[in-house]
Amino acid sequence: MQQKVSITGKCESTLNSYSTHLAKLALHFNCLPSELDTDQIDDYLYLVQREHPTLSDSYFKFTVYGLRFAFRMLGLNDKHIQLPSIKHEKKLPIVLSRQEVKRLLKAPKLLKHRILIALLYGCGLRCFEARNVRIADLDFDRQMLHVQKGKGKKDRYVPLGHILIRGLKTYIGAENPQTWLFNGQPTGRAGGDFDNRYSQRGVQWAVKEAKNAAGILKDMTVHTLRHTFATHLLEDGLDIMSIKDLLGHECIDTTMVYLHVAQSGKRKPFSPLDTLYAKP
Repeated sequence: MQQKVSITGKCESTLNSYSTHLAKLALHFNCLPSELDTDQIDDYLYLVQREHPTLSDSYFKFTVYGLRFAFRMLGLNDKHIQLPSIKHEKKLPIVLSRQEVKRLLKAPKLLKHRILIALLYGCGLRCFEARNVRIADLDFDRQMLHVQKGKGKKDRYVPLGHILIRGLKTYIGAENPQTWLFNGQPTGRAGGDFDNRYSQRGVQWAVKEAKNAAGILKDMTVHTLRHTFATHLLEDGLDIMSIKDLLGHECIDTTMVYLHVAQSGKRKPFSPLDTLYAKP
């Protein structure tokens, strides 16, 4: 399964997710998932929904995704077809206001964390993309960041603003990172990789601490900064196709969601209460 996940271009976290859910299923029945019949699988999926009411969507979803991948890998097409379809919720992303972003950028005590958050927002990076930035990827002369092996193993270039470049130079001069822009703890640390990159948990912790310190009540994550990046660019007048390229989206439909969030257009949206009580 590790081999199949690798050659199909999926990331390590996908392997971990699929294998974890398949392992729990195997332990429940004390046999391989491929040996289960349809009724047993249906019983287990029903059990998952009942035992994980608060996480039922994600837990159920990744159990089905893991089974689909395993059955397809083993050529068990009949079992693959009989698995339930997953209905995707059409949720709009949470987006920070510009004032909230300013408070978030001021909140961290460490320069490293301020630059990390500035890079996530200023370049619209995914968490793993920010962790993978090397010093060699920063082109200050051209004011560009080379994002290598993003989602789908695709490269792209994103602009570095003047403010971010100034901050990056200050940070690099103070911390003197050698290979990775953001170094982590010694290798083998829980939640990290087998190198000295900043761990995923480290990035998540830094953003969460900044969120709390800034007094932001929205249910934000690291990915919220990417949503905010796209929405603010759209509100500033950048066209949707350019935003698609900056985000590294495969399909324009994925980018179109920001049209439902951004306050842009010929006239900014307003509430009728404001006009109801407006002075003549």
